[in-house]
Amino acid sequence: MKRAAAVVVLLACLSAFVFQVPAFGALNAESLRGTELFVYNWGEYISDGSEGSLDVNKAFEEKYGIKVVYDTFDNNEVMYTKLKGGGVSYDVVIPSDYMIERMVSENMLQTIDFANVPNYKYIDAKYKNLPFDPNNEYSVPYNVGTIGLIYNTKKVAVAPDSWDALWNPDYAGQILMINNPRDAFAIAHAILGIDCNTTDKADWEAGAQKLKEQKALVQSYVNDEVYNKMESGEAALAPYYVGDFLTMRANNPDLAFVFPKEGVNFFVDSMCIPQGAKNKAAAELYINFLLEPDIALANAEYICYASPNTAVTSNPDYSLAGNEYIYPPDSAGIKTSIYRNLPQDTLNLMSSLWDDVKNYSGEADGESKGGLGSGAQTAIALSAVAAAAAAYLVFRAVRKKKREV
Repeated sequence: MKRAAAVVVLLACLSAFVFQVPAFGALNAESLRGTELFVYNWGEYISDGSEGSLDVNKAFEEKYGIKVVYDTFDNNEVMYTKLKGGGVSYDVVIPSDYMIERMVSENMLQTIDFANVPNYKYIDAKYKNLPFDPNNEYSVPYNVGTIGLIYNTKKVAVAPDSWDALWNPDYAGQILMINNPRDAFAIAHAILGIDCNTTDKADWEAGAQKLKEQKALVQSYVNDEVYNKMESGEAALAPYYVGDFLTMRANNPDLAFVFPKEGVNFFVDSMCIPQGAKNKAAAELYINFLLEPDIALANAEYICYASPNTAVTSNPDYSLAGNEYIYPPDSAGIKTSIYRNLPQDTLNLMSSLWDDVKNYSGEADGESKGGLGSGAQTAIALSAVAAAAAAYLVFRAVRKKKREV
């Protein structure tokens, strides 16, 4: 259920805010009216007007007269490849920490003129001067969060506390695995006690072997597909991001979340301006707009990720303040690590090994590394068929969003 009272308060405040166009920084916002702004963001990662929420992009368009052309991606590597390949031009992109570090090293990002982003003052100091942008030149924090383990309490009787649950043959055919190499290898490395930022070839080969051992148990490799599969009960276990868990749980109260004991990735997604951006002035205007207290609050309420914006976290109307998943207390003792950019030879190795994992059938060893017999393999096949049928029945062109937190 949407928090109706919060939404009413937000919209009342925004009705006056959106249509005022104050001058700020070195920009003359009025001169940008009639231009276009191309934005590339994660899917399901902005308040879009559904369920009575604020449509942030529409609010920006109405305030400044700038048309927002909005595209989405489902992992950092897809975003990077599209920009690196050329042929496309975006004014604002929202990568994660390690990818920002990589893009800076490859001269793919422009420095930001912070005179045009006065609302940067609202960013909490603990999210400034981070290793991926130590001098705060290229990025402005958008959201922060962690990955963890989502499970269905009706299918998993005992709450798991380890990433090892994703290798449990009892859940053959009911396990989803995240479909990006950095997170997948980090999970395997966590189980093996290996640093997620290792550059040792043997460590990456060990991680690949661990992922191959899981392959026969996996129903499918997913990104945004995880929503329908977990909400509909098609799968029992999935590693995914904590903010998205809250969205899923609102549609299926049988879902629960744990921070595995081996440790989890802590990430900072930030707004950046790529080289080749055609409307840098509008990009800085848009970034500043997203930091406005009421806009940032609307986004934080809708997305359900932790906000780096102090105007949000100090707002008494912020309904997620103190949420045990979004803002876990230090006493929870959660082990976290931050991804760093890896050397190119390590990135190439990771990509090659990930292809090996995805193409692995177990045939080289006569049977899968998971040690499953023909009966288990049949169960997996039947589960996959059932999952496909269920997916057809529950598919929604536009995923209904509602949150109970």
